[in-house]
Amino acid sequence: MAERDGLLLEARDLKVGYVPEVNIVNGCDVELRRGELVSIIGPNGAGKSTLIKGLFGLVPVRGGTVRFKGEDVTNAPTYRLVEMGIGYVPQTENVFPSLTVEENLEMGAFLNPKVIKDRYEVIFEWFPMLRDRRGQRAGTMSGGQRQLVALARALMLEPDVLFLDEPSAGLSPSNVDLIFERIRFINSEGVAILMVEQNARRALAMSDRGYVLEMGRNRFSGPGRELLNDPKVVDLYLGGRASGGETAG
Repeated sequence: MAERDGLLLEARDLKVGYVPEVNIVNGCDVELRRGELVSIIGPNGAGKSTLIKGLFGLVPVRGGTVRFKGEDVTNAPTYRLVEMGIGYVPQTENVFPSLTVEENLEMGAFLNPKVIKDRYEVIFEWFPMLRDRRGQRAGTMSGGQRQLVALARALMLEPDVLFLDEPSAGLSPSNVDLIFERIRFINSEGVAILMVEQNARRALAMSDRGYVLEMGRNRFSGPGRELLNDPKVVDLYLGGRASGGETAG
């Protein structure tokens, strides 16, 4: 089945779980088109991270289908998804702390070492802070700097899609601003992004579309701005309407 209408990723009735007969995700649908930024939000325990891990082949999919570029990739091995054009940044343990920045980036291109030299230049143009720290061990960097390394490494093979799992988790406010600014930039360069994010207001404000999960199912979906201003979504998941209304984030 060929890719249609710019549709890169399509998951239908997805059921995902860690142990037999216990599903955390219970029938989710997800779509991601070329150039889109799509956020997945919801309360703790809703299945957000499990969903994205299922899409990336890290947790077994027990029902439903995942298609990427029109091809059925349900339960495909992660290396195959990387070869096809998907990058992934996990929430924790997302850098090699004993390796330098440059060595971490090199690990991101292990499936095609021939591109490393050319991609270094692109990545250092996109992340100038990392050029200055290319010889620094990642384990000595701040949380925000390590997250930049993780983002950069996932981009070394020039993916069409980037999966992000809680990219702002545990960061200081200034580093949250930095990470979201880089995510916007990466998306502006044509990389479609599917992002699980705890900062729901910020995520929806910058997203083309969003999904709200509850108990492993789609509860709401729609354009990011519409969800951000939907009274039900605001009351149930965003802690009530912020005074003065929402502005672009």
